[in-house]
Amino acid sequence: MPAGIFNSTYYGKDYRAGAALLRARRPYLFRNTLTGIALFSFCIGVYSFTIRAVGQEDFSDVVVPDAPAAPKQEAK
Repeated sequence: MPAGIFNSTYYGKDYRAGAALLRARRPYLFRNTLTGIALFSFCIGVYSFTIRAVGQEDFSDVVVPDAPAAPKQEAK
């Protein structure tokens, strides 16, 4: 077993966060949560904008042929 992690004051022997780690993270919890929510909202906004922009395309400028082209016969 790695001896380094058991000497840490931040984790217990069961690899769970200890009281010191929770105290160290507490000042950043609110700001990190707001940053996460902002990033998530931005990603969802970009995704929905892209889907909406692509969904409005009706491809009316694309010329579709009436019948498929006949295959050419090779001369032997």
